[in-house]
Amino acid sequence: MLPRAVLSTGSLVLRAPEEADVEAMTATCGDPVTARFLPVLPAPYTEQDARDHLAVAARTWEEGGAEFTVAENGAYAGALRVSPPDRWGAVEIGYLVAPWARGKGVATAAVRAVTQWLFDQGVHRVELAAEAENLASLRVALKAGFREEGRRRDARETRDGRLTDLVLFGRLALDAGEETPSYLPPFEGGELTDGVVRLTPMEVGDAGEFQRMMAEPSTAAYAVGPVATLEEIERRCRNTGYWWVTGQRIELAIRDAASGAFAGHVQLMQVVPLMGQAMVGYSLLEEFRGRGLMTRAVRLLVDWAFAHTPLHRITAGTNASNEASHAVLRRAGFEQECVHRELFLTGDGTRADDVHWVRLRSRPA
Repeated sequence: MLPRAVLSTGSLVLRAPEEADVEAMTATCGDPVTARFLPVLPAPYTEQDARDHLAVAARTWEEGGAEFTVAENGAYAGALRVSPPDRWGAVEIGYLVAPWARGKGVATAAVRAVTQWLFDQGVHRVELAAEAENLASLRVALKAGFREEGRRRDARETRDGRLTDLVLFGRLALDAGEETPSYLPPFEGGELTDGVVRLTPMEVGDAGEFQRMMAEPSTAAYAVGPVATLEEIERRCRNTGYWWVTGQRIELAIRDAASGAFAGHVQLMQVVPLMGQAMVGYSLLEEFRGRGLMTRAVRLLVDWAFAHTPLHRITAGTNASNEASHAVLRRAGFEQECVHRELFLTGDGTRADDVHWVRLRSRPA
């Protein structure tokens, strides 16, 4: 059983919800972003729904959990709920932030304050779950000292009826609780460009062109594995932000800067922070080849990685017969490092050598 409490941190006060919050609660729960990531909320959300929730919040306290209104300088800024402890003393935390309070660190500060309060009450484990596409919530978990512990595939239905993944985070009382900064920071301005190509995060709308590119015989001949279905590619696009925020990899669309058209794909993957190493991979639609776009894209991404991450080595693996790919890497400043014999399984069942390339931070292109 958690005792009723009023908490404060900086300009925030966390207290029990009250009638004075109803108007702000209605506006917050009716906001499109809130509605998207909390599909259990009624739509449209009315003042009566907010009043009904006041009774639900009171029962949460009575049942051993907690529910707070987050107030910033006296004004409603959001809400935070704690489930009753389970038989092992673990709880789950969830929250929402009012549209007018977003981008100011309100959620991170509130989650930190409540998590520490829970530890002070003897709770030993606090859990948090966020949709893979809810990048703001993923960042809050990492900034509040939580560690990613896994992903539940197709674990929640979205408001439009699609199933989506949940990313699971946990924090223990014995954890240091320090922020976990992403090994791969976001692009300043959201993209990279040299005026000829633009590199932007992959979007679901790119899935059709991506599939067409991977199905082209000249691309499929050097691909690892079969061509993915459109559904698999759409899932990949939806997970792009999650992979990036958590420092696992970067998936980018290569766009013609003049028209904005999808021209290809480049990725930074197999990121190994302890070794300071990652691998670059890429593909280009046939109609965009022969213009130097891929060399520009690889250069942009690798130059950014050395400027904004601790990476020291960026490698690339290529089929020994893929001369076009070898030429891209040479022009992008890579050097041939070694050959992995019979690494790639080809379409006819034989195996091809992997010519391995590297570009080092200590040897600029």
